[in-house]
Amino acid sequence: MHAQATDPIVSRRKFDRELHEFKALAADYRGRGWFLIESDFPKVFLIASAPQLKPPAIVTGVVFDYTDYDFKPPSVRLVDPFTREPYLMKNSPVSLIRQTEIEAPLPLGIQLPPGAQIAKMIQRQSLMQAYGPDDIPFLCLAGVREYHDHPGHSGDAWELHRTSGAGRLVRIIEVIDTYGVRPLTGYNVTLVPQVAGFLENEVPR
Repeated sequence: MHAQATDPIVSRRKFDRELHEFKALAADYRGRGWFLIESDFPKVFLIASAPQLKPPAIVTGVVFDYTDYDFKPPSVRLVDPFTREPYLMKNSPVSLIRQTEIEAPLPLGIQLPPGAQIAKMIQRQSLMQAYGPDDIPFLCLAGVREYHDHPGHSGDAWELHRTSGAGRLVRIIEVIDTYGVRPLTGYNVTLVPQVAGFLENEVPR
């Protein structure tokens, strides 16, 4: 649990601003399968579901912790929607695969003539990162506390993103929805039968 070190009145006011922004769009979010279950400073608990599946499915719970916001970014965890226990990497229901287009590397010693087009390639990256399958994964995204606390991201300090809205509740929800919920297209069912997981469509860029 994070400790509140800064003035809680300031953090509470900014926490309320995040909630107000979400609630103003609550009808839209409900239609897309997002439900606010609890909001008790400094935490927000939401459930994400996939209405595009038949039958619709609860995909994951998400806990946001706005302790020390916005001196610190919010903590974000994917959790079991019934117990609120954080998922381990090995049983996380979604991996949040993001595709990005990058330039294909050229062979050593090869130089393109002026004006030549460099070939593009698609890189797939999971936004849920962990050291091993038994660790709690974190959302690898600027604006999330676990991302900025990770030693591998020491060069990308929160202060560089603090005024950009990177820690906004609705912004982080959009990322989880875009890469974790909307790509789901069906169920992966074994003959027992039991649901073994979700099927994903091509990931948006």
